[in-house]
Amino acid sequence: MHFFSSSIRIFIQCSVITAIAFITLMSSGCGSPSSSMTPAVNATSVRPNTITTPKVLLYTGTGTSASDVSAVESVLQTLSLSYATATASQIEAMSVSKLTTYKLLIVPGGNSINIGNGLTKTGTTNIHNAVVNNGLHYLGICAGAFFGGYSVYNGLNLTSGVWFNTWANGGKGTGKEAVEISYPSQPKLDHYWEDGPNLGGWGQIVAKYPDGTSAIVEGKSGSGWVILSGIHAEAPASWRYGMTFTTPLSTDLAYARTLVTAALNGTTLSHY
Repeated sequence: MHFFSSSIRIFIQCSVITAIAFITLMSSGCGSPSSSMTPAVNATSVRPNTITTPKVLLYTGTGTSASDVSAVESVLQTLSLSYATATASQIEAMSVSKLTTYKLLIVPGGNSINIGNGLTKTGTTNIHNAVVNNGLHYLGICAGAFFGGYSVYNGLNLTSGVWFNTWANGGKGTGKEAVEISYPSQPKLDHYWEDGPNLGGWGQIVAKYPDGTSAIVEGKSGSGWVILSGIHAEAPASWRYGMTFTTPLSTDLAYARTLVTAALNGTTLSHY
């Protein structure tokens, strides 16, 4: 990341914010700068949580939310999956062949603009090629879903040019709330949502927002398998404060495990 003087940095930040408001919401992501999510604290090295070769690489770099990183880690640990974490600089140091020693890359929630801009074009190109050409699987959650699509903010473009806007939330605007999500072969579930994307235009629709637009999608990206989620099934109990959920926490967390398992194994979920 480059560093500027305070005055230049303020000018650039204001310019970026103005451009975003004028052009599009396509990459605002969940966990925007005003969000309650806290920035991730970067690890100093790629660290597997076991001595076995990890199957999963969890991105913890610039723009990701520390609280969502922890939530995803809890899901991985419950599944007894070996995993490693990687910061932006560690991802940048990985070649395509190194990336594909893992089976699944997970990019959690946070701010998708910062995630994309926190990596070089070389870094995102390597991830893109690892998925499309070499079969790495990808799970993007909220900001990670924005990042997985096409974006002028250095997105991965695993979607053949399809970009995503923030879900309109019934005209209520951005924020966070319990949202009732529909599935084709199971009862509706309330999930935590925070400025997540409408994922229409790419892949098979696994789940829908209340207005019928795409909340979770899946599909092939070249030789890789990709699942993108606009909601946080992995959200812990602490995120539910001040909101009313009709779905038990255990049920939502069970579905989070379903998403991770399907992304890891390339399993097709029930879809519309």
